[in-house]
Amino acid sequence: MRKNVALDSVAGLTVVITGAAMGMGRLYAERAVAEGAAAVVLLDVNADALAQTATELTALGTAQSVLTYTLDLSSQQEIATVAARIREDIGAPDVLINNAGIVRSSFFWEHDPVRDIEATMRVNTLAAMHLSRQLLPGMIAKMGECRILNVSSAAGTLSNPRMSVYAASKWAMTGWSDSLRLELEKAGHGNVKVTTFAPSYISTGMFQGVRGPLLTPIMTPENAVAAAWKAMLHGRPMLMKPWTVGFGRALKGVLPTRVWDVLAGRVFKVYSSMDEFTGRR
Repeated sequence: MRKNVALDSVAGLTVVITGAAMGMGRLYAERAVAEGAAAVVLLDVNADALAQTATELTALGTAQSVLTYTLDLSSQQEIATVAARIREDIGAPDVLINNAGIVRSSFFWEHDPVRDIEATMRVNTLAAMHLSRQLLPGMIAKMGECRILNVSSAAGTLSNPRMSVYAASKWAMTGWSDSLRLELEKAGHGNVKVTTFAPSYISTGMFQGVRGPLLTPIMTPENAVAAAWKAMLHGRPMLMKPWTVGFGRALKGVLPTRVWDVLAGRVFKVYSSMDEFTGRR
């Protein structure tokens, strides 16, 4: 197994970020630019917001180039087309941040099959798989230290009412992401290190109206991004924030299901955390 090598920064490296026009995606991009990345590639479906973000980041003058590609991550064909353009324009990236995601909240039987179920699985899970599949061979071939940061969720570790489809997408993301990490190590491609980030609720507006479970404050985007960025640079396999996410997963693993249900529902208030969800308007 290749010795773990921590990166000090992304200075001189190429960084690709999905969902980069706003929110946490933009914060990742700001960090890449501030650290002097050679190229920061912004991917987002919102062309206007993407252009504005690129203009503002370019004005900082600390990255050699800021590139934008409008991309609908629900389309495998668009992902393949944009990935080919990225390879042609900058080659294989050194860092890939699969950040983009959407959330739909309802009882499962109330979800629209296409707008809710299909779209959530495509954007939250399949998009990261398809984009990584397109870019990963080039990252492996570079031989130098490369990083993939996959943004999952605490919802990928614990079941929760009114989150069945979102939880499904994040359970799949977590399982795929960590398995990919192990496959790279097993195949001798330890230069590419995968970090899975599983945060609880973050105040981006995406989860407007939620209530944090007991001892689980809603995190600021800045704090969440700072923690994930550090873990990614160090090649840390898994980061769960705050500490109660890992604690809850461990507790659920050792308790009988009905006992855990009582604790999660009546004590920790996990099962009622989405009751007043409104989301981003």
